[in-house]
Amino acid sequence: MGFADLSIAEIAADYSVSVEKVLSVCDKLLIAYKNPKTRLALEDAKAVITQILSETHPEGTSNSVGETEVT
Repeated sequence: MGFADLSIAEIAADYSVSVEKVLSVCDKLLIAYKNPKTRLALEDAKAVITQILSETHPEGTSNSVGETEVT
């Protein structure tokens, strides 16, 4: 499994959410971490980002990470 070059703290900053929110998502998804500087495995980082986006954007406005649906 590859590693994303993203820590929990960096994900929080990049997606304008609190570090506690990212830690909560990690807990919900059963992703192990030691502290906010923990670098996540690529699949774990993608899962966390997808979960954050699904909670911050209403369904139907985004069809994938970083893409906005055009209607």
